[in-house]
Amino acid sequence: MSRRAERSRRTGETDVTVAVDVDGTGTARVDTGVGFFDHMLTLLGRHGLMDLTVRAQGDLETGSHHTVEDVGITLGLALDDALGDRAGITRYGAALIPMDECLVQAAVDVSGRPFCAVDVPLPFGTVGGFETDLLEEFLRALAVNARMTLHVRLLAGANPHHVIECAFKAVARAVDQACRVDPRVTGVPSTKGSL
Repeated sequence: MSRRAERSRRTGETDVTVAVDVDGTGTARVDTGVGFFDHMLTLLGRHGLMDLTVRAQGDLETGSHHTVEDVGITLGLALDDALGDRAGITRYGAALIPMDECLVQAAVDVSGRPFCAVDVPLPFGTVGGFETDLLEEFLRALAVNARMTLHVRLLAGANPHHVIECAFKAVARAVDQACRVDPRVTGVPSTKGSL
């Protein structure tokens, strides 16, 4: 069973193409024009053990908001497509990730029900062209379009670079765990019979 998908999204603000292989090895080829965001997406692929190809062109002269959000939307749609009916998956995943002074917790339910709660307070600023408030924007776009429930919480840490990186790693590990195929699971992991 191939769990790969590709999606594109073109608007007046961005042109985005994303390919994802859920059962990859963590290889990522990323070019969004936002250096720090490229690094975070590379981490998402690497620590989530999914192969990612992301190409985005956006109106970066206005900031990176449109590019980051539209990549989140497109990646979420591709992930949703790749998972298909979600038969045989673990469904739930959680990770508690330390990085230097930071500690971030992420929990995922690949339920078909989109919801996102992010409790990661950060001072407004920019890290490598990435505005700190875009962490939540990206995660919300990803969760809603992948049709999953996602909770992310900062338990310790203050350095914005470390906090954002730790959050991406925690989400990557939680999503990987939730999307794994478990041979003990027959059909869809729900008593309702569908997700």
